[in-house]
Amino acid sequence: MSGDPMVNITRAADLTIVGANGGGWVAGVGATAPDSPLTQPVSPWEPLGAISDDGLVYGFDEDSQEFTPWGLTSPFRTQITKSVRTFKVTLWETTRVAVQSVMFRIPSGDLAPDSTSGLTTFAETASPQPDRRAWWFVVVDGANARGFYVPQGEISDRSDVTFKQDEMSGYEITVTAYPDDAGNTVYHSDIVPATPAQSGS
Repeated sequence: MSGDPMVNITRAADLTIVGANGGGWVAGVGATAPDSPLTQPVSPWEPLGAISDDGLVYGFDEDSQEFTPWGLTSPFRTQITKSVRTFKVTLWETTRVAVQSVMFRIPSGDLAPDSTSGLTTFAETASPQPDRRAWWFVVVDGANARGFYVPQGEISDRSDVTFKQDEMSGYEITVTAYPDDAGNTVYHSDIVPATPAQSGS
């Protein structure tokens, strides 16, 4: 037999996603998600402004329990015991009211500057209360777009904030998605091309 086998390797560049652009919005729990990732969110959604060039990290944190029967060395069943979804971004517009509100778990109304002095003052509590909110994240790559609606999410991790001459200060936050009344944590809304029919068997 001569020559290499002729195997059709299927590839479609338009089915890939590069996080070329995107954004985030926040609202109170109960806010309805926009009907498309290309629909401009309106009130009560508040924009989170510029996000660092690290973009959006959609995280999966899962644990499982393996069950291996006596006499075998490989499990014959695996049970998922933990499945958590997170979203990680670094917010650069640290003086935006919505950004300060989520970072410090303070209602936006409490961050209004004093009408006389112009000062904005607030205190960080040693006993923070739960601060669940609705979140909407969008990733855009040309005509492709992905939307992630988190009906109940809360900031579960905040990184240190650095102030220095050659570095943009930012609030690096991780949002953990909690199940809503339907038991769902994240709702996806995507505009992507259809997968073409596959040739061969």
